[in-house]
Amino acid sequence: MFEKKQFCFTLAGVKVRTGYSSNIKSLVQMKDLKLINLKSHDCHTLMQQLLPVAIRGVQPKEVRNTIIRLCYFFNSICSKIIDPSKLQQLQDEVVVTLCLLEKYFPPAFFDVMVHLTVHLLREIKFCGPVWLRWMYSMERYMKILKGYVRNRHRPEGCIIECYIAEEAVEFCSEYLANARTIGVPKGIEERIESRSGFKVIPIDYKTLCEAHYYVLQNTAVVDPYMSKNEKWLQAEHKRSFSSWFKRKIETELAHPENTISQQIRWLAHEPKREVLSYSGYGIGGYYYNTRDHDSRSTTQNSGVMVEAESLHMSTAKDKNPIYANMLYYGVIEDIWELNYTQFKIPVFRCKWVDNKGGLKVDENSFTLVDLNKEGDPNDQFIFASQAKQVFYVNDPNGGRWSIVLTTKPKLYDRGDVCDNIEETPSFSRGLPESDDIDNEDVAYVREDCEGIYVEEDTTSRKKRKRT
Repeated sequence: MFEKKQFCFTLAGVKVRTGYSSNIKSLVQMKDLKLINLKSHDCHTLMQQLLPVAIRGVQPKEVRNTIIRLCYFFNSICSKIIDPSKLQQLQDEVVVTLCLLEKYFPPAFFDVMVHLTVHLLREIKFCGPVWLRWMYSMERYMKILKGYVRNRHRPEGCIIECYIAEEAVEFCSEYLANARTIGVPKGIEERIESRSGFKVIPIDYKTLCEAHYYVLQNTAVVDPYMSKNEKWLQAEHKRSFSSWFKRKIETELAHPENTISQQIRWLAHEPKREVLSYSGYGIGGYYYNTRDHDSRSTTQNSGVMVEAESLHMSTAKDKNPIYANMLYYGVIEDIWELNYTQFKIPVFRCKWVDNKGGLKVDENSFTLVDLNKEGDPNDQFIFASQAKQVFYVNDPNGGRWSIVLTTKPKLYDRGDVCDNIEETPSFSRGLPESDDIDNEDVAYVREDCEGIYVEEDTTSRKKRKRT
């Protein structure tokens, strides 16, 4: 009973990003400790992503790792990109997983559906990736066809008439300028690249200079000025580079034959003190919200991840530091558009997790972060285009850690969903190790809870014998 409560309590506290799945909290019934009203896509999400997280604090370790192995297997075969050379390895792993399931679960658990898991890799070899053959698109289209029915006594005729009408309208819309594509809901198409919660706010000069410096540091047209002063920048670039850059451009503009572009001219001047602030911002197939907005919402859109180049030193006296790419995780505090008069640049002000003491990867390949461990407070800005969206789930084992789950963008081209398969994250980094595969001394009977004794009904047996 305690494990059921902990399992349901974990799922009830999950907040996913918009469009990821249904509101998980509404699917959990804490009174009866069960899941209700699950759709097929919710089961898909639960099996591949949320179940390995929800059972982290329940079941013996051997049983838990076996279930996680099965979830990782389904996550791997449902990826957009599958390496054919690794299919045999996955086949061997699923065979081991099913053998482990036979150790820990009673014979009644195994039916033909469990056995069919062995043949899924063979289907992939012959038919290609699973996501090209599953039924979600068919189920969604069946809902569209059911919406065509106006007369329940003649459903086929209603479907045919509405289908022909929609095809004719879509064909004509190809010849009309700025016409909306038929079949994509208006709210989805506009939300992906939309903004909400607009207001103009003044910010302090120090924060403005920090944001302005980040723009200069990460703009390609400014790179030549950065490289010319590399040694000088090591000591004072963050303090006075903006003013030096402004004087440098003014000096070059004094020459009549200068080749300074309009973008560099406006970047040399600091942005206006009043910035455009948003509570929601859509870019690159993601829709982001601030932390304050998420606290009042049933979804979580404020988690971000960015891959950045950082300086690494072995000791404080290291004279040969190296640059390396690292992943940084954080939460969006503010969404701003810096106004450079001729153009605007969207930036996120984030609270980043300190990678030294606030980031770890456990034995099951989960990435865990401590959101209370704040990183460098003077390095908190990123471009909106650099961010990738993640969401965090509280670790069921308790403590201050949160589990990172990645998502993929929703890209629309002329109203059609275009998943960028190169950007699709893979949840599974490696299967949990099973040390007891050949260990005959491992007990397969649980001793941490009381069993339920079922008395055999002898009367029903006698009746069956008489008949």
